[in-house]
This record gives sequence, structure tokens and C-alpha cells, in this order.
Amino acid sequence: MPRENLHDLLAFVAVARERSFTRAAAQLGISQSTLSHTIKALEERLSVRLLTRTTRSVSPTQAGERLLNTLAPRFEEIEAELAALREERDRPAGTIRITATDYAANTLLWPRLAEVLPDYPELQVEVSIDYALRDIVEDRFDIGVRSGDQVAKDMIAVRVGPDRRMAMVASPAYLDRHPAPATPQQLMEHRCINLRLPTYGGLLPWNLERRGQPLQVRVEGQVIATNTYQKLETALAGLGIAMLPEDLVLPHVEAGRLRWVLEEWFPPLPGQHAYYPSRRQSSRALQVVIEAIRWRG
Repeated sequence: MPRENLHDLLAFVAVARERSFTRAAAQLGISQSTLSHTIKALEERLSVRLLTRTTRSVSPTQAGERLLNTLAPRFEEIEAELAALREERDRPAGTIRITATDYAANTLLWPRLAEVLPDYPELQVEVSIDYALRDIVEDRFDIGVRSGDQVAKDMIAVRVGPDRRMAMVASPAYLDRHPAPATPQQLMEHRCINLRLPTYGGLLPWNLERRGQPLQVRVEGQVIATNTYQKLETALAGLGIAMLPEDLVLPHVEAGRLRWVLEEWFPPLPGQHAYYPSRRQSSRALQVVIEAIRWRG
């Protein structure tokens, strides 16, 4: 294949990944019409259709999926090697993309990154707040941050936070109207603040534990939140009982804004871990970020 056709293959990979000519064109810095012509010319030279186009979507054909799976890893290896060469300079540079929950970002990542980022002006960090279990390779993140029990076995994992507990709390105003439950089963008689996670689809059950004895309770309430801080604000507003990281609610308990509920049933919360594919080890920018957020307790 002529050397200039390499650009056509790169264009195809961009469209197949983005599932959109518009987004791929913006990524490549060319017009949509130019990109469309490039893909059409590539298909004509190969005598095979690579993409199925509709008015609303673009997706690879079977042949296109095969070509994508062959090309994409090789292009990524080339990009990684070129990035490694560039990063042999004294000061790491480039963008490190991280997917994390808001709780991990606010309590673990930003406080530590704020201490080192001023020393590396050519290093950029992008944190995407997400509660889904993302495929960081497919979604092109450099680092994922999740609880240790959620990290895939084929990833390199680095602890960034200690093991903690989840705590059940409610405001004094709520408990004045609704006497605190004496048993976990009585939670089902209360207004509890639920959490819906995109990975699970449904509402997350409450997994409690007392002296090593686990107990799962499915609770109900008026409010369904999609992140930790929504649950916290709802609990502070007196709208029900919430289960939240103990360290997050402790200042509110000490200030009298919240009270513990069923403290003997607080379950353990596995420590947060940063994880990344082994092939990214050569990135000096990634190493700087990992060392910055590593837990040293």
C-alpha cells in the first residue's frame, strides 16, 4: 500500500472509534466532507465496505471491525513509543486523563495533585467524574480510580487511599420526626436515600456488616441520587437516611448537622486504587501523576 494511504487508515480508525464523521473530523482537524471522501476512496481501493452509514449513526461493518481491531493496537503502540521518546526530556509533558468518582477526586486526587502540578507546567491532568466501571483502554483514559475490589486483574494497581467504612447518617430534624431504627430491618420502614449506578442499572443495595457478619438490605425512599455529594446534601436537608463514606460525613456529625444511625452495622469500604495498563509504564507524565496520588499512610 502506498505510504500516503497511512493517513487514510488513520482517518478510518478515528471514524470507527468515534462512530461519527463529525467528531472524527474535529479530532483530525479536517472538514467532514474531506473525511467522507477519504473513507470512500479507501473503501474503493480495498473493494470492501468498511462502515455502515445511516442518517444518525456510523458503525463498522464486519470487515471494518476486523480492520479496526488490527490497526488500532498498532497505532497505539506507535503513539506510545513516540510519546515515550518525547517524554525523555527532563520535564514530563502531555495530558493524563483520569476517570474517578467525585468522592475520590475531591478527597484524594485534587488535594495531592495541587501540590505537584505547579512544578510541571507542561503537564495537564483531566479528571472525568464517572460512576460507571469504565474500560480505560477502550475509552482512552490513562488512569482509572476505583475501590480496590473493582480493579480488573490485568491492570497495574496502586493504592491511593486507606480502607475506610461506610456510615449511615441522618439529620437531627429527620430523626426527630422518625425515631432511629434499632435494627437493619427497620431501615425498610424509613425514607432512605438511594444511589443509582450506571454500571448496575438498578438501585444499589445497602451491604451492611457487623462483626464480620454481612447483611444486604434493599431500602426505599423519596430521593434517588446519582453521586455521593447529592446523597450528602439530601441527608443534610433532612430528607432521609444516607449511607456515605465515614470520613466524608464525620465533620458534619461532629458539628451536630448529622447523627450516626446503626453504627454497629457500618460496613468496611475497600481503599481506593489507581489502575492502568502495563504498556503505559513508559510514560513519565503518568509516573509523575501516580507518584503524586500514591497513598503513603
